[in-house]
Amino acid sequence: MKAPTPGASSAADGDGVRRRLDAYSYLTAPERLEHVAIMRVFCGTLLADLSVSEVMGKLRQAGAPAAGLDADTLTVRLEQLVRWGNLLRSSHTVKASSISEYQRSRARYQLSKPGERIQRDADGVLAEADAAREVSNELLALVERGLRELAELVTAPGGIEPQDGLERVSTLFVQFTEFADSIRDFYAYLGQVLARYDLDSAEYQGFKELLLDYVEAITEEVAFRAPRISAALDTLWPHIPGLLARLNTHAQGLTGLSPQGDGRLETRVQRSRGREVADWEGLRGWFSDTNGQGSQVDQLRDATLRALQSLLANAKRMLRSATGEMSRRRDLLRLARWFDEAAPQDAHDIAVAAFGLHGARHLGMPPATDEVVPAYTSWWTGPVVDVPVALRERGSRAQRGRTSTVEDHSAQKRQLREAARERAAARAAAADELRSASGRFAEVRLTSAALSLLLELLATALGNAQLRRRAGTNGQGATEFDLDQARSEDAELGIRLTARRTTGARCVLHSADGDLLLDDLELDVDRASDAVAGNVEVSVS
Repeated sequence: MKAPTPGASSAADGDGVRRRLDAYSYLTAPERLEHVAIMRVFCGTLLADLSVSEVMGKLRQAGAPAAGLDADTLTVRLEQLVRWGNLLRSSHTVKASSISEYQRSRARYQLSKPGERIQRDADGVLAEADAAREVSNELLALVERGLRELAELVTAPGGIEPQDGLERVSTLFVQFTEFADSIRDFYAYLGQVLARYDLDSAEYQGFKELLLDYVEAITEEVAFRAPRISAALDTLWPHIPGLLARLNTHAQGLTGLSPQGDGRLETRVQRSRGREVADWEGLRGWFSDTNGQGSQVDQLRDATLRALQSLLANAKRMLRSATGEMSRRRDLLRLARWFDEAAPQDAHDIAVAAFGLHGARHLGMPPATDEVVPAYTSWWTGPVVDVPVALRERGSRAQRGRTSTVEDHSAQKRQLREAARERAAARAAAADELRSASGRFAEVRLTSAALSLLLELLATALGNAQLRRRAGTNGQGATEFDLDQARSEDAELGIRLTARRTTGARCVLHSADGDLLLDDLELDVDRASDAVAGNVEVSVS
């Protein structure tokens, strides 16, 4: 049997994840209320196998939002749920006494496992999303007692009876899962409440008592039980593999459906909590730091500290409110209601009165004559146009005051001419230095100006080179630089640079800015008028 390639496995995993995510699509579709009502009909019965007419009858009986759908529209909704993976086509054999009855009953649907799980979670969120869930604090004591008793039985001579061990492990993990879920839900609710910035004195008093009494009791109980649970787990940990093997031998469950050696069965089995080593690792990581990321007990302590800080922030706000620094939340809510109820023109007037946001005034100010701004340039990032004070403050375009005299720029012009002469003199000196150093670059140290001029001429020379195809020894063409025309010159400075290829040559240029090494390349600098024209075949590596 050929093993699958890693790329194929990754692609298959990606397709599986995409199909599972598609099963959530009905919760965000425009017809989500109708889809949810249909899914509730299928979730209301175990192994539901329903036809279109049966689904329609149950929708009308329940008075759901989809009760008014006709058979054709309902069929479209059911087929869409099949494509998303929430429903499956049933293979149920249809027994009909007439052709019309067969046509009504031949399309039957049943619930898929992802569809049932998603709908169950969605109903839970819709029913209890804003409710404060109590923490099952008493379960932590039961978890401690169960672990301690299990450790005593496992370490006793002869070990634990398999059936007794199976019952204790299942009970232990049910209690722990319920406790951990209640902790997460409660702290999520607590964070949602404390994030509010508009708590009044009565609400603050209630949540203060909740935090200082209820949360404190939770953290104290966890802090008291966590070391004992960790000690029991440390005692039990070396015996976990043997215990799980003994339980699996006693009760295999659905492990017979897992993939076998012949590869014919492809059913994955999700074991009961506590039947895998990963479940015990998660339990141990909840109470002690085993992977360097901190235990859940430490995170619980940090979350309580952040909740106290949020409570103090609300207390400071209410103290400022008592001194006259009142929150404007209610005023802003009243203003938002006015905007929601106002007509468009009235909304503009309210905005002007509340924020001073007048309508946009468009000014036709041309940009500077020396600036060319493309039409696709955004006003946000484009150059700023200076608006005269009279136009900006009074909206007047009339010219005021005397015409200013023409500014004298003779001094600036003299400075620019002097700077240009200095740059030309520096480049001429650099050209003389290069001509004098030609042929002995390894023996001299060039100035920064001379090296810059040399690199400028070399870049121009290489830019003038042409590409050509030359057949290689393996029959394939290789692209090389044809440096027959690899030369450049500056007529104003009277300098010419020629690049020649010499296998094994090493041209080193020493300068104040560092050393430059050119392999398989020789440079020749001479006067432009004295340069001898010729065709030299070279290449650069």
